[in-house]
Amino acid sequence: MAEDKSQNDQYNADELEAPEWLNAEFIAAALSKYEKEPKLKVLDLKNSPATKKGDHYASVMFRSSVEYQTDKGKFFKSLIVKAMPEQEGHKKNMLSETHIFQTEIGMYAKVLPAFEKILQEVGDTAKLFVPCIYHSVKPRQVLIFEDLVPIGFDLIRDRDATQDELRCVYAKLAKWHAASMKVLNERPEFLKEFKYGLFEMPTFMNDPFVTNGMPSFLDMLDKVPEFCKYKPHFEKIKDNYLQQAKAILTEYRENRQPDSYCVLSHGDFHSANIMFKHNKETEAVDDCMLVDFQICNLSPITSDLTYSIYMLMGPELRIDNWDKLLNYYFTCLLENLRKINYKGEFPTLDGFWKKIHRQKFLDFMLVSTMLPITWAVRSKAFEVTDLLQKDEVRRQTYLLDGYIRDLKVLLPRFEKLGYFDNL
Repeated sequence: MAEDKSQNDQYNADELEAPEWLNAEFIAAALSKYEKEPKLKVLDLKNSPATKKGDHYASVMFRSSVEYQTDKGKFFKSLIVKAMPEQEGHKKNMLSETHIFQTEIGMYAKVLPAFEKILQEVGDTAKLFVPCIYHSVKPRQVLIFEDLVPIGFDLIRDRDATQDELRCVYAKLAKWHAASMKVLNERPEFLKEFKYGLFEMPTFMNDPFVTNGMPSFLDMLDKVPEFCKYKPHFEKIKDNYLQQAKAILTEYRENRQPDSYCVLSHGDFHSANIMFKHNKETEAVDDCMLVDFQICNLSPITSDLTYSIYMLMGPELRIDNWDKLLNYYFTCLLENLRKINYKGEFPTLDGFWKKIHRQKFLDFMLVSTMLPITWAVRSKAFEVTDLLQKDEVRRQTYLLDGYIRDLKVLLPRFEKLGYFDNL
């Protein structure tokens, strides 16, 4: 029993037991329609948690190992089943009125295939998504797609992504962004439904983990002597920085600027939403795959990039190579725009960096609210549910050694870049 409990502690409590509807009959119906095999029969089904604590929050996910039979023989598939939370509590309350499943269904069923087709037409065989075999909004919100783990992909755990891995990620993101720029330039109505980003989640702006972020950050600045000089800057913005960050991310829809270079952004571009495949002999990175398309939305090209600085890069690369990595992304973007015959105005490197620096309120939100939670997850000393639901637990994360070391680089960088000017 002790061993079972220890294993269970690795997973989210609401994913330890699959819901009753996730049964052989349901899987058989989904597979039968996808494979166009009306006589398909499930012989064996085993459900287990698909992810570990800290990997995700905005859904419940199960791995369904399926043995099944058709007229062509017996087969096996490993499937990932993603559903809206059903257990009462913070997760369900935060997500119940959102458009996250409609957005992700639209990405799998419509957008990502179209982006891949654009790339394929110029000989680029890059894969942007894993096949989705089933989706529904009613009677319940569910997605089923093929499991990437059996074909060699996995999340990075217990270490930061290397520079080569991040270059792979930025190269893949550049393909996605380039394809979306072409679509927006030629047929913008195709993407008009993707208008629900992070700040359009109904409860986000009022959730305590967001609203209490800046007060906790200000308290921390008081407690670290070398940070005291920065407190007046953040005091100035404490009442409006969230609205300013929202204005950045919703610019395409609310206040479109001529130099925005807008794209369909991933919207949640962090390490747990990217899976990597490595060469078994050399351990070099062969490929990566973005997952979790629940808050993809039209926003400035730089929003994914700013997000990635704090939520994807490890502290060492964030200190020394953040600008080189973003320049690499930009080089890949231009290459892809040329390759796919993009007819719109090409972004310039100078304009790209000006836009990055104009998004300082997004940096402030991420550093004051999201980055301490990232460090807490890294430490493995906190439960993710506690971090999101308990203010007294969250406050402890602001004095973590790693977070303080990070700020000793980031705050002087903000000052040097002029982020505190004219607040």
